[in-house]
Amino acid sequence: MGREVQRALLWVILFGSLFMLWDNYQVYKGGKSFFAAPQETVETSQSAGTADIPAPAPDAKAVEVQAAATPVKEPVVVTTDRMKVTFDLQGARVIGTEMLLFPQQADWTEVGLAGMILGRKPAEDLGNVKLLNVQGAHTYMAQSGLVGGDYPTHADEFKLVSKSLSMDGSDKLDVVFEAEKGGLKVTKTYSFKRGYYGMDVSTTVTNQTEKAVSPQIYYQITRDSSKPAGESSMYSTFTGPAFYTSEENFQKIDFSDIHDKDASFVEKTDNGWLAMVQHHFVSAWIPSQGESRQNYAREVTKDLYAIGTLVSMKEVAPGASVTDRATFYSGPQEQARLEQLAPGLELVVDYGWLTFLAKPIYWLLDFLYGIVGNWGWAIVLLTCIVKAVLYPISAAGYRSMARMKEVTPRMKALQEKYKDDKQRLNQAMMELYRTEKINPIGGCLPIMLQIPVFLALYWVLQGSVELRGAPWIFWVHDLAMPDPWFVLPLLMAITMFLQIFLNPKPTDPTQAKVMYIMPVVFSVMFFVFAAGLVLYWLTNNILSIAQQWWINKTIAEERAKRLAKQK
Repeated sequence: MGREVQRALLWVILFGSLFMLWDNYQVYKGGKSFFAAPQETVETSQSAGTADIPAPAPDAKAVEVQAAATPVKEPVVVTTDRMKVTFDLQGARVIGTEMLLFPQQADWTEVGLAGMILGRKPAEDLGNVKLLNVQGAHTYMAQSGLVGGDYPTHADEFKLVSKSLSMDGSDKLDVVFEAEKGGLKVTKTYSFKRGYYGMDVSTTVTNQTEKAVSPQIYYQITRDSSKPAGESSMYSTFTGPAFYTSEENFQKIDFSDIHDKDASFVEKTDNGWLAMVQHHFVSAWIPSQGESRQNYAREVTKDLYAIGTLVSMKEVAPGASVTDRATFYSGPQEQARLEQLAPGLELVVDYGWLTFLAKPIYWLLDFLYGIVGNWGWAIVLLTCIVKAVLYPISAAGYRSMARMKEVTPRMKALQEKYKDDKQRLNQAMMELYRTEKINPIGGCLPIMLQIPVFLALYWVLQGSVELRGAPWIFWVHDLAMPDPWFVLPLLMAITMFLQIFLNPKPTDPTQAKVMYIMPVVFSVMFFVFAAGLVLYWLTNNILSIAQQWWINKTIAEERAKRLAKQK
């Protein structure tokens, strides 16, 4: 019975490894990972209240299409310490956000040994990551405006009031735009702070008529469905809209659902935020909490989508002014920063179906990084902690394997003795296990217990922008991408062979062959895994070898003492 269980477990591990290799190959070919997070959708109808917003009108459609196809006239470029923001005087809308501290990354197949083998080289100047952008065929911008009358919208011309467009040595910068239409004067003020990727947006409405007015203000993000530029072939992540409300929490929407009018979100609320999510980065409107609003999502033109919220402003008396405030964030998914901006905004970090485990692992990893200042060494320390927590269980498994190695000659003798009677052989084997206190599947437990942690770390490395481009030592310049020289996978294969020599050799020839094939399969599979994952498994193997060697030595000494006493 024990031998059959062990054989079955070996085949499970082998086929599991082959499946993970196949899954990574599918991602490499542009497909979707089996482990990709499911898209959350709830059937709902489109909001009728969005008909007043100018985007569906033919002239507004033309404006948005033109913005995507032709250069913007007289762009206003604002430079801070973190990003370069481009405004269009038409609507005072944000049409460009360039991350000055986040350069575009070359794909792992273009560098190192893989690049040499495939003959691929990265472009000479990859530039910085750009989120909002209306150049070429890509359209991605943030807009706001007034409805409820013939008032300034994102399709109307604004004028620049501010003189300074660079933060220089100051800690704050205000950029002001103005427009007048329908008896209303609208002043948009974008406030930038040092060390901050977002901007505080104040929209002041001054009533120049003789009647009180009650306009509504909308905040929206318009984007096509294309994947972000430079996205690696090594991962498949969510790109698209998302809403958050206290009623339904975090809701992701697929572009195809908006196209089919099956989009999923809470429409009427007085809290939350809306965002466009992509790998490692996010753009989000965060209106003032407590304001009555109506969320919407629609297809503006073919493959151009708008999500937004319509906020009811206070009544503006003749000659009076009313200001509505919101925050627009366009930057990296840094979890500590997002948690401070708005409740639930950190949920845009995609950890897939293992979020419940990936979150605490990231927290611990971040804590360790704060101590050592290097994400690679933080992963090594994380492995040591996990190994220490699982030590009692793994030690019991290694003791069983060590004892099994000692009794291997007796097992072979039993197999020879009862080679024609399988039932009697199984009984004799079970008796031997019971006498020697051996758990036949104990050696598999240490590996099985590591798998959930391994998968959670996979999501942490894939989803955490904090580890994007994080170096370790020497040739490892990005722990979130595969080792460009395949050194870590080869070292891991060597440690696996060492573990095989420390463990009892299976008496079944088929099992023995599988045991020797597994390191090769694992090393090939780990060629395309993030270097941080391979570092975790390599460290775990090294610790396991040390633990197994010590237990083997201890048990051998105990057995020698018992034999000495018997003699």
